[in-house]
Amino acid sequence: MGRAFEFRKARKMKRWSAMSKAFTRIGKDIVMAVKEGGGDPENNSRLRAVIQNAKSVNMPKDNIERAIKRASDKSQGDFKEVLFEGYGPHGIAILVETATDNNTRTVANIRSYFNKCDGNLGTSGSVVFMFDHSCNFRIDAEGLDPEEIELEFIDYGAEEVFLDEDGMLIYAPFESFGAIQSELENRDIEILSSGFERIPQTTKALTEAQMADVEKLLEKIEADDDVQSVYHSMVEF
Repeated sequence: MGRAFEFRKARKMKRWSAMSKAFTRIGKDIVMAVKEGGGDPENNSRLRAVIQNAKSVNMPKDNIERAIKRASDKSQGDFKEVLFEGYGPHGIAILVETATDNNTRTVANIRSYFNKCDGNLGTSGSVVFMFDHSCNFRIDAEGLDPEEIELEFIDYGAEEVFLDEDGMLIYAPFESFGAIQSELENRDIEILSSGFERIPQTTKALTEAQMADVEKLLEKIEADDDVQSVYHSMVEF
């Protein structure tokens, strides 16, 4: 098993956001997808992917349809994706992905979290190079062999394929998302969910007390309504 497997395993052991927070994040993803490519999933691959993710967290169909309808309204404001980079306590690199309709507010909030927890919000490019930007697909594993899928999808960018209790996972570089999504759909392989992650190239082990310091900062960041995802270089157990 490779780095993607170990990264996924560590995150599975980590706390998951409350359902309401997940719905909020997906709602923003729907708005951005519709604004980018329209409200018809058949003609909008990004929207199809978001709908799959919504179903994977049991978001009701009515909620999804209402979100698409609202996003299609010209009066609906848009969200801008902004990446924040910095260091937490004990030299832990942190990346924060946000979707915001008020960048001034988001910048002020994220900076305050770092400052209050002995961290430092960095400049653009100060941390992002330490992480590999990857895409992933969770597919229905019934009747499929991971080794065969890995071999067949290497030409589309797949780097790692493995099984877990919820299906089969395919990991690839960020730029391979479209090619893999199209090929899975062409083969009528059910995509249960998909997304993007930033995997640290190297990780740092901390003592229990030091981990608590970092966790305090991560919890503050993750609780912010503008935050979509948070990644860090701390070893998780």
